[in-house]
Amino acid sequence: MTLLDVIMLILSLLLLIMAFLAVSSKHTMKSVVFLSVLSMLSVVGFILLQAPDVAITEAVVGSGLVTALFIFSLLSMKPKGEKQ
Repeated sequence: MTLLDVIMLILSLLLLIMAFLAVSSKHTMKSVVFLSVLSMLSVVGFILLQAPDVAITEAVVGSGLVTALFIFSLLSMKPKGEKQ
């Protein structure tokens, strides 16, 4: 077992943990943060798999744009009891 295999195993476990935390979190903002960390870990995985073009795309779209879209939409929502 090489060092790259050990790193990929650890990365895979971290990806699974972050995916579980993103799905099972009670707070929506925490889920968005976990999803962003999941996306950045997948960028590291793509780099280790020698796919830099996919890593750049995932970093820009997955970590950047999607996270910003989720955060801006969550911040623009009104609390439950508040009327317009």
